[in-house]
Amino acid sequence: MRKAALLYNPDSGGSKQRQKCLETALQILRAAGVDAELFATMSPDHAREVSRRSVSSGFDTIFACGGDGTVGTIAQVLAKTATALAILPMGTANALAHDLGLPLSIPAAASAAIRGVRRRVALGQITCLSLAGVSETRYFVVAAGVGVDAHLFYKLHSGSKQRLGMAAYYAKAWNMWFSYAMPRFRVEFVESASTSSQKADVTELLAVRIRNFGGVVREIAPGASLDRDDVRLILCRTSSRLAYLAYVTRSLLGQSWNIPGIDLASSTRASCNYSQVVAGVPPQEGKIYVEADGELIGSLPAEISIVPDALTLLAPPPH
Repeated sequence: MRKAALLYNPDSGGSKQRQKCLETALQILRAAGVDAELFATMSPDHAREVSRRSVSSGFDTIFACGGDGTVGTIAQVLAKTATALAILPMGTANALAHDLGLPLSIPAAASAAIRGVRRRVALGQITCLSLAGVSETRYFVVAAGVGVDAHLFYKLHSGSKQRLGMAAYYAKAWNMWFSYAMPRFRVEFVESASTSSQKADVTELLAVRIRNFGGVVREIAPGASLDRDDVRLILCRTSSRLAYLAYVTRSLLGQSWNIPGIDLASSTRASCNYSQVVAGVPPQEGKIYVEADGELIGSLPAEISIVPDALTLLAPPPH
């Protein structure tokens, strides 16, 4: 690492302590001989623009100073380039930082980046209908979801977290969880070790790339890994809320119980569409939404695939 750009949103969390930590990280990098600069970004579009300018200006490393949404935004630009993505974890969950074994202290994460190694990994890719109704393709680093979780993002994507605070945000999400009708949709996929196509009618599909989400959830998709050139699919064939809660409890306790109606598979490609489509028009009960790395991106139909050798991460050596 010789030249690094640190991208952060000054309105996210906006405390003086966060700004002080960023300045400390900047000093740590410069003391190690890195030509480092701090860039404020006002929106995801602005972050992508600054990332593109940084790549063309010769920065060999770009730090995502935020959570998994910020990581996903910058990854859209760094995919298929030689520029490395590094992380100063400043988000709510910081799932990728947990998986990479990064310290959650910003100064400590900056020091770890100096000692880090460049690691080339695959990216997930998802194509769906955007909220404007046009086809949109995005890379994802951590996970993509269709169904239950994406519906919650749809209901809450207009800044509720910032307006309500995290406690009220989760309370509202909990209420929506119990009121959501859980419509089914069709998934077609081929397992990594097979050539035959499989179909399933599900209420939720998660395509996971990382092993450890950190916190209390930890390993939600056993077998997932950034070192693999596929995604780990969680197929929820059930509409039972108790089955969903049992699966989450299994992850909380680190158990391997078999939860009826919830299956795991590994795949390089999966397609999702409404179970019943007449003349290209989905059923009247409403859209089924799609999210990637915690950001609402659109609705069905959707195609999930894997792009090998797509992104360089700067992180501690893998365990």
